[in-house]
Amino acid sequence: MKPKLLFVCGCVFLLSFTFASPAAAADTKIEQALRDLDAKWSAAAGAKDVDASRAMTKETIRSAWKEMLTSPGAAITWKATKVEVAKAGDLAYVSGTYEQLMTDASGNPAKDRGKYVEIFKKQTDGTWKVIVDIWNSDLPAPAPSGKE
Repeated sequence: MKPKLLFVCGCVFLLSFTFASPAAAADTKIEQALRDLDAKWSAAAGAKDVDASRAMTKETIRSAWKEMLTSPGAAITWKATKVEVAKAGDLAYVSGTYEQLMTDASGNPAKDRGKYVEIFKKQTDGTWKVIVDIWNSDLPAPAPSGKE
């Protein structure tokens, strides 16, 4: 009885790979597509391409990106370090690190670095759109100026 049970369990185990492989391959393709999309977005921001860099079509977000990308001395890059795709294949998140160079209020160059998370939603045409983008600096918060 035990050899039969072991044989059946072994067959079930091997069959599980048959069904798991297509899902894993699809997830890998989605992950790579999102990594590529994220890299293109980062490259567009690095090239100061305001139209390609906007996360959404809302004018306030576009204005913020425009100001950030066109300010003298401004530069930003980021790189995905992790991509997770929902089992349904309709949502995913990308997280990673960023580096930013800007000019402070005194006109001096200021560097920042930190982490980010983007949530993507698959559109009906199969493309991905960022629906949430958030980041935070790894640097300590500046000391209060004392002026009120």
